[in-house]
Amino acid sequence: MTATANDQKTGRTAAGEELFESLTHFVVAHNGRTPERAERIADQAVAFVVTASTATVPMVPSDEVDLGLHALILHTKEYAELCVRHAGRFLHHNPAPGGGARDPERVAASALAMKAAGFMVFDDLWTVNGTNLAQCDSDCGRPYGQA
Repeated sequence: MTATANDQKTGRTAAGEELFESLTHFVVAHNGRTPERAERIADQAVAFVVTASTATVPMVPSDEVDLGLHALILHTKEYAELCVRHAGRFLHHNPAPGGGARDPERVAASALAMKAAGFMVFDDLWTVNGTNLAQCDSDCGRPYGQA
């Protein structure tokens, strides 16, 4: 059975309204995105973290989703609570030494993992260097949440 948009989970719901509004505001203020785009970025960032808590694939955010992910991490108390609630532990952010580009295959796999976890995925936000990856099957470098 295929899930409809009404059946899909959202990052907004997982975050709660207060945290979600704060993330959205942060992305608007610090990254210059429109409020509408910032809402979508915040939604995907929270969905990414919730999915990463149980994913069986290495999770790497897209360029846009990473903006929301960093906003979420800066909300340290709420981020820690979200991690414990969904993963049972804190999910560390581990930038690869020297930085480097995101692996497009891992970004695409991350979007697919979110879809498989039941989250609504905004395909247009899942890009690397302007190439949309979410429709097919960084600064982080290493898989998210791994030590």
